[in-house]
Amino acid sequence: MSGDASTPEQDQTVEPITTPVESEGTAAESVSASTAADPSVRLQQLEQELQTLKQEHDALQSQYMRIAADFDNFRKRQSRDQDDMRQQLVCSTLTNILPVVDNFERARQQLNPEGEEAQALHRSYQGLYKQLVEVLKQQGVARMEVVGQEFDPTLHEAVLREESHDHPEDVVTEELQRGYHLNGRVLRHAMVKVSMGPGPIADADAASAPTVDADPSQSEQS
Repeated sequence: MSGDASTPEQDQTVEPITTPVESEGTAAESVSASTAADPSVRLQQLEQELQTLKQEHDALQSQYMRIAADFDNFRKRQSRDQDDMRQQLVCSTLTNILPVVDNFERARQQLNPEGEEAQALHRSYQGLYKQLVEVLKQQGVARMEVVGQEFDPTLHEAVLREESHDHPEDVVTEELQRGYHLNGRVLRHAMVKVSMGPGPIADADAASAPTVDADPSQSEQS
């Protein structure tokens, strides 16, 4: 065997292997090169990205506005509910105090103290009564003035109805229990007596009353 003879292993040649990664890199480089070569394509891509960002911004802005509006409505509702609850507690407390005021007023109307000791006691509880009324005024409680007013079911509670020659129909003639306002709202309805008008007897009397004749002088001339 001569020295120039080659073995089968030596006859095999090594060929370069092209991997997919290298192919993708080459394609991306070619796209980048084409984009760089054409500015209009790059500008179009930037405009599309800008439009996408604007849409995302508008969506987030709209979502933020809805959340802010919902929170503001929730805050207002909570504040209104707290005010209503506070008002209900105040009304409940003051309503329980009003019977005490009624008892003071009844005692003042019915009692006629005689003697120095009785008068001193009378002045003492009247001082307490005035102090209690002053506290109610500071809380916004005010008395209703109902006598002579037209009956209003939102303010008055009709306990009795009777005929009256002094008041027309549906007019309050007497206050049986005092009513009160609290800052413009009804704290307690006034119990009242309401007029029914003069009644059927008065109407019959008015109908049967004699009519005034004509001037007698005119009848004589005729």
